[in-house]
Amino acid sequence: MSNTPVVHMQPAGGSPALPRGRLIFAIDATASREATWALARDLQAEMFRETAPIGKLDVQLVYYRGDECRASKWVSSGEQLAQLINKISCEAGYTQIGLTLRHALRDNAKSAVQALVFIGDACEEELDPLAGLAGDLGKAGLPIHCFQEGRDSTVRRVFRLLALKSGGSFHEFNVDTTRAQLAKQLNDVARLAVTGAKMITEK
Repeated sequence: MSNTPVVHMQPAGGSPALPRGRLIFAIDATASREATWALARDLQAEMFRETAPIGKLDVQLVYYRGDECRASKWVSSGEQLAQLINKISCEAGYTQIGLTLRHALRDNAKSAVQALVFIGDACEEELDPLAGLAGDLGKAGLPIHCFQEGRDSTVRRVFRLLALKSGGSFHEFNVDTTRAQLAKQLNDVARLAVTGAKMITEK
């Protein structure tokens, strides 16, 4: 497992406005994910349109590939996020789920994040540390919503456990899963993020 820190990409200019709801959109960008990369890019735009009537959604893109794991600036539109995703190409490398979860914990400690969406198809890391991180995220009120590409039963058990430990959810993410179903699942997570932020504000 890599111990190198997540590299923050520098924003093109200006700081984003204070968020209403914040969601980390984490994607495995290793070579095996290339087939459904475009699908993930297209579906995320719908999250912003879905939440617009109930509040603002800010999203941070986190991805890993090769020997790097990077986090984008926070963006508040589907177009901005699509531009970030379009600049990324899939490259061979090992999974860095643990590094992604630790990054989410750090960002949540700075300013509350309401949801973490993770899309991946493999796990090459030890389960116990990942389960511990997922439990920490759950205690911090940051659920992991795992979307598994592929049918690997071992990966399914890992992703289900991460979702369970954090209070999140598990879903399939495959080309044969209907686009409408995937869109609904992602949109539901986005709405929960915005609603959760509103609940905190209203307390």
